[in-house]
Amino acid sequence: MPNSEKHLTYPPSRKSDRVDNYHGTVVADPYRWLEDPDSEETKAWIEAENKITFAYLSEIPVREKIKQRLTKLWDYEKYGIPFKEGKSLQDGATERYFYFKNDGLQNQSVLYTLKTLDAEPKVLLDPNKLSADGTVALSGLSISDDSKLLAYGLSTSGSDWQEWKVRDIETGKDLQDHLKWIKFSGASWTNDNHGFFYSRYDEPNAKTQLEDINYYQKLFYHRLGTPQSEDILIYHRPDQKEWGFSGGVTEDGSYLIISVWLGTDSKNLVFYKDLTNPNSEVVELINQFEADYSFIDRDDSIFYFRTDLDAPRGRVIAIDTKNSTKENWREIIPQAAATLESVNILNNQFVADYLQDARSQIKIFDLKGTFVREVELPGLGSVSGFGGKRSDTETFYSFTSFTTPGTIYRYDIVTGKSELFRQPKVDFNPDDYETTQIFYRSKDGTQMPMFITHKKGIKLDGNNPTYLYSYGGFNISMTPTFSVSMLVWMEMGGVYAMPNIRGGGEYGEEWHQAGMKEKKQNVFDDFIAAGEWLIAHKYTKPAKLAIAGGSNGGLLVGACMTQRPDLFGATLPAVGVMDMLRFHKFTIGWAWTSEYGSPDNPEEFKALYAYSPLHNLKLSKAYPATMITTADHDDRVVPAHSFKFAAALQAVQAGDAPVLIRIETKAGHGAGKPTTKIIEEAADKWAFLVRTLDMKV
Repeated sequence: MPNSEKHLTYPPSRKSDRVDNYHGTVVADPYRWLEDPDSEETKAWIEAENKITFAYLSEIPVREKIKQRLTKLWDYEKYGIPFKEGKSLQDGATERYFYFKNDGLQNQSVLYTLKTLDAEPKVLLDPNKLSADGTVALSGLSISDDSKLLAYGLSTSGSDWQEWKVRDIETGKDLQDHLKWIKFSGASWTNDNHGFFYSRYDEPNAKTQLEDINYYQKLFYHRLGTPQSEDILIYHRPDQKEWGFSGGVTEDGSYLIISVWLGTDSKNLVFYKDLTNPNSEVVELINQFEADYSFIDRDDSIFYFRTDLDAPRGRVIAIDTKNSTKENWREIIPQAAATLESVNILNNQFVADYLQDARSQIKIFDLKGTFVREVELPGLGSVSGFGGKRSDTETFYSFTSFTTPGTIYRYDIVTGKSELFRQPKVDFNPDDYETTQIFYRSKDGTQMPMFITHKKGIKLDGNNPTYLYSYGGFNISMTPTFSVSMLVWMEMGGVYAMPNIRGGGEYGEEWHQAGMKEKKQNVFDDFIAAGEWLIAHKYTKPAKLAIAGGSNGGLLVGACMTQRPDLFGATLPAVGVMDMLRFHKFTIGWAWTSEYGSPDNPEEFKALYAYSPLHNLKLSKAYPATMITTADHDDRVVPAHSFKFAAALQAVQAGDAPVLIRIETKAGHGAGKPTTKIIEEAADKWAFLVRTLDMKV
């Protein structure tokens, strides 16, 4: 930290004498009052904290220059992966293509449609026109089988709550249908195009809808032209308040496949309903939470699934619904050394998306499971796409890496050839940068991969400002991806390091489980070991090392900075889960007990209390310079986590390293955040690190 840093005077944060008894352990919670975001006291605290934070950031001379560079680089055309809908040209139906495009600095990407790839695209939905400041975002969409209607979900100010509407694709006009209180749901049309399935919760209390706990999701069918109050209840379980339901119609329209989820656990159940028989009952095909099952497609009574049952890295199986006992299940594609992420059927072949050491591989198999070919990709990076209908002979995919902006290719499944479809033009030379993947040992000896990207020719003298970022949870894999924000960091001489730590999905379900519940400390050990490796190999030193992460990654940063404050020069926990004793009390937080364990369980409480960032701050300890970020409308990880952690950290901080909290307004957990807010936050983040890591820019 530069010597010129002055001690900040923080707003007073009232300490109450609130205590709770957890299984005989008395725990103080002096900032419980900050859990109410709408109280006058909390509002005044937010305003006072933001005043200090934005005053501090505005005094950093280089901030405006960083913002200008971010804005210039961000201003390039960004295309989404095209997708095709509509099955035939009969009965007035028509095939159409759809894709998203952002001209550069638009707050939200615009949805276009066109009848052939070389036709003039037509704007179908422009979310930028739904609010003056870009805070209304498109949060989901579903096209009817005849490609005449669009069902679409909207989220306001980043909330998880969605409202769904229906638009006539030809005229661009909305129908009267308007559905509310939808959360964690898509929409799936019946093939008669008369309506769709979706899931919702009961209407919450108007005043506390962003904090109230979410239980008892219900699966409904909405028939076009009828009010939501007349929607048909398809399935619910009054005896299972934590179950959620995701309903998807098979491509041929014959079945509704219901995936039953329990919290964030990857294990699910699978039920189905025969849509050809109006009086059919819901059939429980898989009724034990023992593995992950992702429905792929069907041949008559044969249902294909990607599963990790007896295969932690994934395989493809076939279940005959006429003889569905487990001993009759057939393996089609066995588990491989790489992790099978997802599978689709195109051109009557399985297209399998694998991760090999966190890098994408695409392999094609016939329907008997015989290997056909591996798709030749443009390089080592991350791929998304390969969607479409079963009979399609073409598909599209996007390829990206740390130095390759998302580039879209058209793939001919018959010939196996890729051709460039859209290539963005970003104002930088990728040849000026290099990415290496190294492997290091964690505390218990486990080998971990880590990507390191930076300008070519840097000196390994221990003086490079380094940004260490990861997630480590919920089976989510960290893969190479392009970021304008990270490019600006590297332009300023920064090193970007991304380790693939346990808790993620890079090496399958065993890797995930090695970072869950009582084993969560492995995740923090892995991240700390990454920092130690970077220091030992002269990339950086503690005074120049910043750590960052968001959501579960915010927890990662909070735990590591409280366990090893000596190792880092700056920390940036974003929308983090910081109070591990009360996370399950708000919105969907109860669902994370499958990942973290529950404070209500005496053994799991011990593990949670041992690393909970809020409860492991020590009085008069010198913590690294910290800027916590959150948003007032975050109803995923409620802002109380960040509020309480900031108040507690400011109270105990010794020395002059700043402890700031940046509270975004009219924003949520991150999804749908407008471009203007993303750029502002990135400029603040890099300016904060330039100052606290004493960078010469």
